[in-house]
Amino acid sequence: MSPFTVTLVDYGAGNMASVVKGFEAVGAAVRVAGRPEDLATAAAVVVPGVGHFNVTRALGAAWREAVGDAIRRQVPLLGICVGMQWLFEGSEEAPDLSGLGLFEGRCSRIPEGVKVPHVGWNTLDFTGKPGGLLESIEPGAYAYFTHSFAAPVTGGVVATTAHGERFAAIVERRRVCGVQFHPEKSGRTGLTILRNFLALAQNGR
Repeated sequence: MSPFTVTLVDYGAGNMASVVKGFEAVGAAVRVAGRPEDLATAAAVVVPGVGHFNVTRALGAAWREAVGDAIRRQVPLLGICVGMQWLFEGSEEAPDLSGLGLFEGRCSRIPEGVKVPHVGWNTLDFTGKPGGLLESIEPGAYAYFTHSFAAPVTGGVVATTAHGERFAAIVERRRVCGVQFHPEKSGRTGLTILRNFLALAQNGR
């Protein structure tokens, strides 16, 4: 049986190689999409990203339409780090640039009084019963973060993390998911989350 294929959106936002390795480590095949039309046959879509929110400017109208079409076909979507922030309405880091608006609120800078950027291991605090991306993850498990802006705790947030203030660490709404941290760099916990995303894509749960 051939491995399940995840389609990774390549819009020049970095961390591609590590995300590919992460998914390959949990048994998936990875196809890199360099054009919006490449999403037409995708069975699962992953939007990575590191750095400034402005990198999402490359995800213009054609990409937005292609991602929207995939979501309407109920293709599972996972945003990672800046890719997750893009799922919100926008970010104070690039005020003129809109996100997809699939989750309510805008990302804001981590408040003064703590080290910024937030780099290193921190806990995942669940907001409800474990399931979905959090299946088989223990409350308080550690994940690896590196970011200066964060999404608010609004509808769809299933796990939070605190650094200066509490922010969204994992979001899920139907088959659209996002993680602020880097699962591909988060050891066993991160690989379990990637494996859970594959289960969501394959089993439709």
